[in-house]
Amino acid sequence: MARTIQEVDAIIAHADDWRGTTLARLREIVLAADPGLTEDVKWRKPSRPEGVPVWSSGGIVCIGEMLKNAVRLTFPKGALLADPNSLFNARLSGNTVRAIDVPEGGELREDALTALVLEAIKRNG
Repeated sequence: MARTIQEVDAIIAHADDWRGTTLARLREIVLAADPGLTEDVKWRKPSRPEGVPVWSSGGIVCIGEMLKNAVRLTFPKGALLADPNSLFNARLSGNTVRAIDVPEGGELREDALTALVLEAIKRNG
């Protein structure tokens, strides 16, 4: 577990701009939603050798990625989740996946995101 935390810390530190700060804040919100969440790094490939952070509980809850113009939090079962606060703003046309793109200076609605994470955990359970 400590190794994974260090790997995610390294991914965040690698971006020395707003994206690292935003991913760090999203990580805090996601992990605070439920102490049973596990954190891992997956999908290392030549174009992204550091991989991407993944948070799970009974299956993947969400994935964090730093894109060029946004930080994306992807929910693999997002289409099955209620989104009364309209957080999902990316990958809306797929049958299962939904995502939240947070641009530079974008608002992080902590309570709404926490509720979405908890619903995704429940959906996995």
